[in-house]
Amino acid sequence: MAGKELQAVRGMNDIFPEESAGWQALEGDLRMLLALYDYGEVRLPLVESTELFARAIGDATDIVQKEMYTFADRNGDSLTLRPEGTAGCVRAAIQARSIRGQTPRYYYMGPMFRHERPQKGRYRQFHQLGVEVFGLPAAGTDAEVIVLSARILRTAGVTASLQINSLGSPAARIRYRTLLLDYLRPRRGELCADCRERMERNPLRVLDCKVPACQEIARMAPHLVDHLDEDSAAHFASLQSLLTALDIPYLVNHSLVRGLDYYNRTVFEWVTDALGAQGTVLAGGRYDGLVAQLGGADTPAIGFAVGLERLLALQALQGRGIEAPHPLLFIGALDDIAVARAWRIAERLRDAGISVVTGGPATFKNVMKQAERSRARFQALIGAEQIAGEPLILKEQAGEGRWQGDPEALYEGLRSLGVDFPQHAPHTVPNFATARTSS
Repeated sequence: MAGKELQAVRGMNDIFPEESAGWQALEGDLRMLLALYDYGEVRLPLVESTELFARAIGDATDIVQKEMYTFADRNGDSLTLRPEGTAGCVRAAIQARSIRGQTPRYYYMGPMFRHERPQKGRYRQFHQLGVEVFGLPAAGTDAEVIVLSARILRTAGVTASLQINSLGSPAARIRYRTLLLDYLRPRRGELCADCRERMERNPLRVLDCKVPACQEIARMAPHLVDHLDEDSAAHFASLQSLLTALDIPYLVNHSLVRGLDYYNRTVFEWVTDALGAQGTVLAGGRYDGLVAQLGGADTPAIGFAVGLERLLALQALQGRGIEAPHPLLFIGALDDIAVARAWRIAERLRDAGISVVTGGPATFKNVMKQAERSRARFQALIGAEQIAGEPLILKEQAGEGRWQGDPEALYEGLRSLGVDFPQHAPHTVPNFATARTSS
């Protein structure tokens, strides 16, 4: 009796070669761009202490309250699959002592996990590129980071609009919280159930609710930027002047507060309506108090994260999908004797950086079917005749190109048909013609 077919966990997807080619192209483009801005990659654990996220993100946030994948390990320690990357990056930087008196720029790329309701553009396992800059407090750093975020979207071919806001200092937010509660309490009955719950523990989260009735109430609420401390107001004014000077259009969105407690001063999002309600593509902000909050020295910092699934979805809407690559050459063996010869030739070509797939041993008809399924640009068949000295025929599968010659000269045959070989071979493999097997 066959066992029950197992399925992937809901909201977590498998990615096969037809899709992963697009992922690889996007990730490669992003890595090259980040190198131009002097960002170095950090590779961080997928699992961290639950305490890290509770302290960094905030006990009262929806992420900590409702969305984290948390479990006890065999020692009884509470661990969590990372729901975002900033907390882990800060923890790692503190632990490695890499930000004491330094101004490092880091990036990371990989999966995050949140137990949300799966929907278009939102998954329980999703992938992010995150960047973090430490030790630079000026508004010029905020502008530089926003310029980088704009460049990332442009590199991905994504069109979006920039929205910014300032959350000021912790003291300014405490004063504003009182003003906001005074405004919200008479309107409590008009708020959705989630916002009624949020109102007492984290009232700023009411401002970015997506329920229309709550949005209308938020629209008329006092604006935080009108109640900033003097330094934060000057910082925000400087940022706006820099963005204007850099020809980066922006909108001040008074409802933009972000969902994580560690943010202060500048917060920003790039939004698009191309994906419906899930309009945020890239988001970030300043978190000057987080390093000290997690046990490090007082260190200013700013960063952002961009969802890779959303970038790829936007590329697909624009018809910019990447087709999975196909091998350049199919070499088919028509009998057992020809298999070793085919493999030896294939290995030499791979050593030159050429992608080759081999087939057989099989009948001529079946080898031709394998060649067609491979979708290789060229095909060549090796049988007893070629072993005996007959010339090999190399030809294009979907074109007129054709070459005939010694199987050992297949490299030159490909070159004669217009193939450009990489200048340097990526690996060195043994010459199977001279290799010996030890007994």
